[in-house]
Amino acid sequence: MDAVLQSVIPFVIILIVLVVVHELGHFVTAKLAGVRVLEFGLGYPPRIWGRRIGETEYTINALPLGGFVKLVGEEDPSDPRSLAAQPRPIRLAILLAGVVMNLLLPVVLFAIAFMIPQDVSIGQAQVVAVDPGSPAAAAGIQSGDVIQRVDGREIRNTADLSRAIRLNLGQSTMFVVSRNGTVETLTATPRWAPPEGQGQVGIRIAPRYAFTEREWFPIWEALPEGVDATVETLQLARNEVISWFKGGSQPALSGPVGIAQATGEVVEQAGWLPLLEFGALLSINLAIINLLPLPMLDGGRIAFVILEILRGGRRISPQREGLVHLVGFAALISFVIFVSYFDILRVISGKSIFQ
Repeated sequence: MDAVLQSVIPFVIILIVLVVVHELGHFVTAKLAGVRVLEFGLGYPPRIWGRRIGETEYTINALPLGGFVKLVGEEDPSDPRSLAAQPRPIRLAILLAGVVMNLLLPVVLFAIAFMIPQDVSIGQAQVVAVDPGSPAAAAGIQSGDVIQRVDGREIRNTADLSRAIRLNLGQSTMFVVSRNGTVETLTATPRWAPPEGQGQVGIRIAPRYAFTEREWFPIWEALPEGVDATVETLQLARNEVISWFKGGSQPALSGPVGIAQATGEVVEQAGWLPLLEFGALLSINLAIINLLPLPMLDGGRIAFVILEILRGGRRISPQREGLVHLVGFAALISFVIFVSYFDILRVISGKSIFQ
């Protein structure tokens, strides 16, 4: 029971924060534009609870797969206060507002994490082995080298080095290393698809020392750090997707059950503090997914507006657009159920989601 609660409680907290922030973007933008908001829902029907305040009903629903803001006339422009009746720039702003909020939330979460005092490794990153024929070997990196900087970034620990390498996949990258009291500047290109058992550069690393220091930032420094962390995370996500097509890593799909398992494992292995960073990663993933031009998602609705622009202002009929989104919703729910089936099998077998 404790293990279940350890997974469910942080998952519910993260889910509520992500959904509320995303839908709040749509909600506030729609209200400012004068669009009538019929419902602000957490989860998907069937409904568990609801309360009307003004012209909007606020509901909690049974399926914990996200949330929604229901606007008047999302496809039908007959009502002057409908979404579809608004000028195209206003519609795009309302549809994009959720994604924008999901990109702003990680800045806040990362900044909060930077403001909380925590022990950070400063043990440096030392090369303990170099794979023959690898980019590291071609660049002249040797066992025993201490990597000080990568692409101008200071390397304080092995995590810094791994992140810097993944940020520079496919790019000629400068490695500044310390070797026997001298400093060498070497150039290597991290690979998109390294051979099995090798890393992108072809080195094995370990901490040189077991030193840590207590670190935290005041808010005026934490916010810029949060911006940098968010931008870098987007770059890492881009590189991850590119690597799928270049023969590197394969996409890993998880539904609500898998995310709940992951939150529980994060708390179990590292405590509650890393949930801030985990929540930031999920928020960025949610923003990216919602931008995909798939029916029912924000990106699908944006695609219809763009199509309208390309057609010289001629709309797709509300009936056809509504049908497309309905089919898309059914497909989305079916996909989530399919993925969740394998998540449940993994949980029952006792396997970690990070394996």
